[in-house]
Amino acid sequence: MPSPMNRRPRPGSHRATLRRSVRLLREFRHEQDDPARFYTALAQDSAAQLASYTDLEDAVLLDVGGGPGYFRDAFTAAGATYLALDSDVGELAGLGTIANGTVVGSGMQLPFRDDSVDVCYSSNVLEHVPQPWTMAREMVRVTRPGGLVFISYTVWFGPWGGHETAPWHYLGGARARRRYERTHGHEPKNKYGESLFAVTVGAGLDWARREAAAGGVELVDLSPRYNPWWSRWLLRVPVLREVVTWNLVIVLRRR
Repeated sequence: MPSPMNRRPRPGSHRATLRRSVRLLREFRHEQDDPARFYTALAQDSAAQLASYTDLEDAVLLDVGGGPGYFRDAFTAAGATYLALDSDVGELAGLGTIANGTVVGSGMQLPFRDDSVDVCYSSNVLEHVPQPWTMAREMVRVTRPGGLVFISYTVWFGPWGGHETAPWHYLGGARARRRYERTHGHEPKNKYGESLFAVTVGAGLDWARREAAAGGVELVDLSPRYNPWWSRWLLRVPVLREVVTWNLVIVLRRR
């Protein structure tokens, strides 16, 4: 079996091409001024990416940190039965209403029984919880044997690691937070040490490999989410992988 870092997309499936990377980067520039445009594009790309690992038709999918509904629309269109969990009622109501199938709770203590969903998915949430690998283990717990766990998170030393405080996070998260408040007259939405934490590529690779070695999951894929597929080799290079990887994807199959 090829190493997850050498894995190519299935023929005819979602392809992580350079053109796709450029398109997502262009959309990313509109996250603040037109979030609907950005998150719709990201959600559609995410549904296609997830479908390259598993059949979403009739799958029960739990989105941990699902937000206001952009991902709901994309995954439902792909045929999944969509459940969402978020700790922030304001985020869930971002599109005006909180949809059925939505639960308010903590990602670090998922209010779902063991082996209850076919797919457990999380996008850009892990860096916002104080115990990221507790949340990751919870995602494995609620996924049934044979089901898929998809975890994607923004890495701290990447260009967007500090979120709206970037690139000043390279000088320290607390310092970047204070600078943002001085500059804008208010705290950033993502507060370092409270709602934003430093999660690295190396920590994710180590956690995924430990989980696979323990025997409870199969390690399906490790990849830089927004990079072209041929750049996966960068994950083998310490330090460099932390800087050039915007976002790490960990894909596991529950045994």
